[in-house]
Amino acid sequence: MTDLTPTSKGIEMTTDKIKTDTLIVGAGQAGVAMSEHLSKLGVPHLVLERSRIAERWRTGRWDSLVANGPAWHDRFPGLEFDDVSPDGFAPKERVADYFEAYAKKFNAPIRTGVEVKKVQRNVGRPGFTIETSEGVIEANRVVAATGPFQRPVIPPIAPKDAPFKQLHSADYRNPQQLPEGAVLVVGAGSSGVQIADELQRSGKKVYLSVGAHDRPPRAYRNRDFCWWLGVLGEWDQAAMKPGREHVTIAVSGAHGGKTVDFRGLAHRGMTLVGLTQAFDGSVATFQPNLSENLARGDENYRALLDAADAYIERNGLDLPEEPEARITFADPECVTKPILQLDLVEAGVTSIIWATGFATDYSWLQVDAFDANGKPQHQRGVSSEAGVYFLGLPWQSRRGSSFIWGVWHDAKYVADHIAIQRSYLEYRDADERQADSLPAATKTTVSA
Repeated sequence: MTDLTPTSKGIEMTTDKIKTDTLIVGAGQAGVAMSEHLSKLGVPHLVLERSRIAERWRTGRWDSLVANGPAWHDRFPGLEFDDVSPDGFAPKERVADYFEAYAKKFNAPIRTGVEVKKVQRNVGRPGFTIETSEGVIEANRVVAATGPFQRPVIPPIAPKDAPFKQLHSADYRNPQQLPEGAVLVVGAGSSGVQIADELQRSGKKVYLSVGAHDRPPRAYRNRDFCWWLGVLGEWDQAAMKPGREHVTIAVSGAHGGKTVDFRGLAHRGMTLVGLTQAFDGSVATFQPNLSENLARGDENYRALLDAADAYIERNGLDLPEEPEARITFADPECVTKPILQLDLVEAGVTSIIWATGFATDYSWLQVDAFDANGKPQHQRGVSSEAGVYFLGLPWQSRRGSSFIWGVWHDAKYVADHIAIQRSYLEYRDADERQADSLPAATKTTVSA
């Protein structure tokens, strides 16, 4: 733990409180990016982190996780990975170390081991009062940089008092953590499919519940899909397409980066089922939509191949053709004869892993910046409550907002907004400017 001291960059001590211009809550990728931009603009600020810098990367993910994007892409502009190939996928610990090194590069005023408990707007005077585990802070502005992965969500259909070990993906670490027996993995986005693959490789029988998803190629014609989404303008989409709000993306950097192929997993012994619908004791019921979900994932996959081919032809690029990318596995029996009900006990299932996402938790931020459903009300991170900002949210300004490079660009926009607001508050009218120009003795006479 690092104490808050009056000598720390960006803060000053009054008789009983610490004051700073801007308080950033959270020192993950969003908080570090925000601090860099505010530092460049000369805005006094302080970053508070209840654990360590980039703690989620260290302890909030499974042991074998690597970044989902290659090292040339999943980084900030000001620092490269010096020990990971540009086309490689950095292990999670290396990603956390990267953000620590980045923060040291510009001497970010980060205080770790300090939890923010409450933020409230001051009455009759500017700014906010912030209660922390280390005392009270006053700030003119507050940036919530805690990101979207705050509270693991397990749906209410989860069986109660069932004879299964149940974990959210946030608590899964490795196959040795689970008892002997088969596993049901619910959710087939990036986390679910990677965990299911790891469990299958460890020798476990795995059932994978597959919902609606996008399934891009890991790479196509010598270019990673991150590159394709960039040149095709997909990362900069300003709004999600209608009906895609609950569609996850199935992509992985594991094992050097391979395209996720659900049929391929099934042909290796994994059993695919549709979206998990309900539990009655030990009996799980699945929706009859497995084939439809796979088909829509295939459609998304082929659409990117088609767009890439058209881009290559339109721009006359010399990239090798890859006809094998369009070869697909035949439907396995679990797709042609889908399982709609499964007695998990009879099937030998002893564990359920819920890869069902996260919810935000802003209970500490007691300001008028949320809608009736508790979601942040903001425009590109500038909230409906003056002086409150959000950073690191999915689709904050574009599709790429919650990715490492995307949050850096969003932070620049928010920092610029803060600097502009500060410039207005520093305005002095003619009378004030004249008073400022008077000699000190004259000012005393005038005031007298």
